Amino acid sequence: MKPVIVTDIARTDAATARALGSHGVATVHEAMGRTGLVGPGIRPIQDDVRIAGTAVTVLSHPGDNLMIHAAIEQCRDGDLLVVATTSPSSDGAFGDLFATALKARGVRGLVTSTGVRDTADLRAMGFPVWSSAVHAQGTVKATPGSVNVPIVVAGATVRPGDVVIADDDGVVVVPRERAADVLSAADARVAKEAADREAYGSGAELSLDRKGLRPLLAELGIEYVTQAEYEARDHERA
Repeated sequence: MKPVIVTDIARTDAATARALGSHGVATVHEAMGRTGLVGPGIRPIQDDVRIAGTAVTVLSHPGDNLMIHAAIEQCRDGDLLVVATTSPSSDGAFGDLFATALKARGVRGLVTSTGVRDTADLRAMGFPVWSSAVHAQGTVKATPGSVNVPIVVAGATVRPGDVVIADDDGVVVVPRERAADVLSAADARVAKEAADREAYGSGAELSLDRKGLRPLLAELGIEYVTQAEYEARDHERA
């Protein structure tokens, strides 16, 4: 496909993106039927940060950050930049100067399958990043690529305008057309977990009973025995 920069992407409603972000990666992943997760090789360079934003996507040549420069112009408040390369690359394609420009445009953070550098500066300036590597290796600006086209990051497809949520647990992608339904499911899951937490915290119920798991134990042939019974059976087997 000819390299392109798509300028007029449709974005998920900002309020929906924020609400999904408040629930976090694990809850949204479960609410979406355990789909949408970016692979575990994409890790945060900071701790205790949770963000969500609408994806502006970049497809770059490995070792080349030209298209990140081009993508900055397409970013606006509430976006999250997502970068992939046409083949694996751990080069430090992103650093504090990019973050400075993106932060000025209201961009929430970066998710990238490449490496990043200037990590101490990025943490100090409060620009959160999830990446495949931390590597000081520099890059060139020479090869065409595309902005705001579908990309794949660690096994997950990301399209421009999708909601991307990132926290200490990793990264999850919510397709734009499913965002409202996934939010409703996530809201319901949070309410259910709050009730579970209250029951477990008070000691009123065990998860075995609240989740109806005792019949499953029996169906799987799992028995309750005393220690004496277990030791007698172990002795018989010996």
